[in-house]
Amino acid sequence: MSGARTRPDVDVLVAGGGPVGLAVAIEARLAGLRTVVVEPRTTPIDKACGEGLMPGAVAALARLGVHPAGHPLTGIRYLSGDRAADHLFTGATGLGVRRTALHLALAIRAEELGVEVLAGKVDTVAQDAGSVTAAGIRAAWLMACDGLHSTVRRQLGLDRPARAAHRRRYGIRRHYRVAPWTDLVEVHWGRHVEAYVTPVAPDVVGVALLGPPHHDYDRSLDSFPDLRRHLGAAPTLGPPRGAGPLLQRTSARTAGRVRLVGDASGYVDALTGEGVRVGLAQATAAVRTLGPDVDRSSAEYEKAWTAATRDYRLITSGLVAAAGSPLRRSIVPLAAAAPGLYGGIVERLAR
Repeated sequence: MSGARTRPDVDVLVAGGGPVGLAVAIEARLAGLRTVVVEPRTTPIDKACGEGLMPGAVAALARLGVHPAGHPLTGIRYLSGDRAADHLFTGATGLGVRRTALHLALAIRAEELGVEVLAGKVDTVAQDAGSVTAAGIRAAWLMACDGLHSTVRRQLGLDRPARAAHRRRYGIRRHYRVAPWTDLVEVHWGRHVEAYVTPVAPDVVGVALLGPPHHDYDRSLDSFPDLRRHLGAAPTLGPPRGAGPLLQRTSARTAGRVRLVGDASGYVDALTGEGVRVGLAQATAAVRTLGPDVDRSSAEYEKAWTAATRDYRLITSGLVAAAGSPLRRSIVPLAAAAPGLYGGIVERLAR
């Protein structure tokens, strides 16, 4: 009887019910674990992002039994002035999906599997040898999926100092009621800002602008005349969404029975567009490495996290560094002149 009294309420408690949090919950339920998600917002949850799913992300969602509706994406196009570089995905296509549609599809699947979602927020975390307690729930493990500005990460002291404020980047996204003019994700390179253009429906295009603090969305958009012509007088759908600063660094991804997953575990930049794919890979690793030996399983997750994010961190960090240097204006000409190199990088990230 004493063993029954000390057993945690659930096996896995998830802090944050965004796409990665729900993916963790689905993975846990598929593994036969009792799972609860704590999330203060109501479904569906929106977020400022490019909304383009790489082919690897589409495949990862399908493995979870999640098939969101969207617009097929056949590749990536870089543009700067009159220069352009295209790469078409080899094999499977990607998918442009509104963030609300992606979240709803994940929420429906989680409910089908018996995931309980509670309204609330994880503010404090307490651990002992056999459990972790947060939001009044005692669990064997806590998965912190509470985003870029993770409360759990900060409370556990896993933040690393951010870069100087003038080097931070932010994103703002709007949707336009207009038919897509291409099945490619377009990345328009300006002097200081990139426009990330994703078709997400037969009559909707999302435009996310990534740039320095306090840049004005309309003024930045005006710096891309070709994009402005495509949008014409198309009406906007809903309010703009912002996110940032995008760079978030961590000293570790584990602390006892707590694991950081998704944006909470560290983020470089949205520039290369594979954040969902990387988040889903982390969700898989976080659940598959659970075990009775906390230290050993935590070390296994750290190793799996490093492997799952290596290409993203190295390639994106390098591209962001180039984008903030005199090499910026050479990025698109170089991609156009070396299609094999450009395509190889895109494929490496896409899978």
